Amino acid sequence: MTARHLFILGLGYSASAFVRRVRGDYASIGGTVRSAEKARRLRAEGIDALVFDGVTPSPAIGEAVRRATHLVQSIAPDSSGDSALRLYRDAILAAPDLAWIGYLSTVGVYGDQGGGWADEASPPNAVSERARNRVEAEAAWTALGEEKAIPVGLFRLAGIYGPGRNTFVNLAEGTARRLVKPGQVFNRIHVDDIAAVLEAAADQRAGGIFNVTDNEPAPPQDVVAFAASLAGYPPLPDIPFENAQLSPMARSFYADNKRIANGALKSRLGVELKYPTYRDALSALWDSGSWRG
Repeated sequence: MTARHLFILGLGYSASAFVRRVRGDYASIGGTVRSAEKARRLRAEGIDALVFDGVTPSPAIGEAVRRATHLVQSIAPDSSGDSALRLYRDAILAAPDLAWIGYLSTVGVYGDQGGGWADEASPPNAVSERARNRVEAEAAWTALGEEKAIPVGLFRLAGIYGPGRNTFVNLAEGTARRLVKPGQVFNRIHVDDIAAVLEAAADQRAGGIFNVTDNEPAPPQDVVAFAASLAGYPPLPDIPFENAQLSPMARSFYADNKRIANGALKSRLGVELKYPTYRDALSALWDSGSWRG
């Protein structure tokens, strides 16, 4: 069996969970981080971490990309486009053993569906600049895969949570609120389920679109109420959305109202979610004490 080498552009929260899951499956694992301190810490753990500021090309990163058999991009694009493609497109095309690319995107590309359902066959309906940038990046990575004749998986992630990033943390910090916007729902996904989907897709060299989301879109205030009940907090008051003081970024998330279907990860990858609903995930986080991270 040919040795496999994984390289990840952007070793953030989700990508790091993937690395923890597949540590024994690759001859080498490397990736980019933003700080020298984080790079040193990861190298001490056996991860070949390299610093990438999104602007300056690095010969070391280029060489790591050329060595990869599996490449994952998790750095969000900006108004200038996808930084990894801008700086390392030639290295990717020159990688002799590269067999698969995974691109971490967002369900935000579906835009507002008026509370209706969107699945992998639904066309993007991006309105915000962030979502339009994602659509453009998805198309650019797909085109690169076609040029190189390798599969590219597009993973459209719902709201991500897990250890250290969850409603229990917000409750403990006093930032949790029950914002109520009638009819509003969101999908979510536990970070461990993201890792499982990426593992299956990388192993199968699966291309195409996958909605990485739980089975139950739900009102955000219901999630807060459930977590508060588990943790023994008194019920939080309802705050009408129109009265809430929110940052422009936070308010923008409420502009899109949609339910996301996740059929492809089940039918094409054979993945059964460990946490199919927020209740399953929050209960596990609380019972294990892992919510703190």
